[in-house]
Amino acid sequence: MTKQEIRRQVLALRDGLAPQERARADCLITERILGHQWFYLAEHILIFISFGSEINTAMLLEEAWRLGKKVYAPKVENTGLVFYQITSLEELRTGYKGIREPAGDTAVFAYDTEIVSQALMIMPGVAFDSCRNRIGYGKGFYDRYLSDKPNLRTIAIGYGCQLVETLPADGRDVRPGQVICL
Repeated sequence: MTKQEIRRQVLALRDGLAPQERARADCLITERILGHQWFYLAEHILIFISFGSEINTAMLLEEAWRLGKKVYAPKVENTGLVFYQITSLEELRTGYKGIREPAGDTAVFAYDTEIVSQALMIMPGVAFDSCRNRIGYGKGFYDRYLSDKPNLRTIAIGYGCQLVETLPADGRDVRPGQVICL
């Protein structure tokens, strides 16, 4: 199957999840991330803002703020992502493709060798496999962002229906450090 065919099939499965199944997985993913050593050690959390039928990241955001972590959300600028610091969900505006984004007027996450050990990215995806291959929505935003940040810890999260046997991958695809699908 092509990436587009996989996207179509997996998104249909994800969109069809029952509300109680979705809520249960949201809680389990949140607990798994909150108990993860990478989250515990991170002072800087780069995290996507849930859209459509994606895993709900609101509880992760709230807990990160409660723990005093700096939280950064992505904003599409030109053909790339820029992660801006946010301190509440009220700061978000409707942006690229209707996704809530920061206004773009706050601190930007500045990747460097000193800060990378204290940072964690929680990333979305459409489909994942056991080799940590990931298919996103087809624009390559996360692959381009991560292409020159090899030491940034990344965890991709999703529902169990998003885990497939095998995915096609090419040289531009950047695998997350871990994939958690429940």
